[in-house]
Amino acid sequence: MAEEVQIRNGQGVAKVRNPLAPALLPFITFGIYALVWYYKINKEMAELGRARNTQELGDSPGKSLLAVTLGALILVPAIISVFNTCKRVETAQRMGGRPEPMSAGLLFVLAIFIGPVAYYLMQDGLNKVWEGERQGGSPSALSGGGDTAIQQPQSNAVSQPAPPPPAQ
Repeated sequence: MAEEVQIRNGQGVAKVRNPLAPALLPFITFGIYALVWYYKINKEMAELGRARNTQELGDSPGKSLLAVTLGALILVPAIISVFNTCKRVETAQRMGGRPEPMSAGLLFVLAIFIGPVAYYLMQDGLNKVWEGERQGGSPSALSGGGDTAIQQPQSNAVSQPAPPPPAQ
């Protein structure tokens, strides 16, 4: 089950989903889950954009969905919508503090040729953004966990001078 995360400074809610869901459920649901997921991630990114006062994350998830459904008949709107969604995922990761967000170009190429892999990577990247929202947006919380340096505790003790030698 997906966990809901409140977007800071905004009214929206995002979901931390298992990345395997968008990769595998479209096969079981004849592609319907992919459309629902596509709409939802675009909506969540638009809400994050509103909370951050930016248009970089889109503003109309309905148009994005329309472009990949009916626009696919013409082909060009669907391609543009998928590319823009990949750019939004990269931008959301960058805004969330990820030091090296997933490249929009790579995501786009994967989405065109190996969709399930792209869907997995997109959801995984967004999950890290939403986890950062839950934890207050700290970049170290978004780095993936294992690559943060371990800090040694510092001693607050003040070193005392050596006592004088005993008098004879």
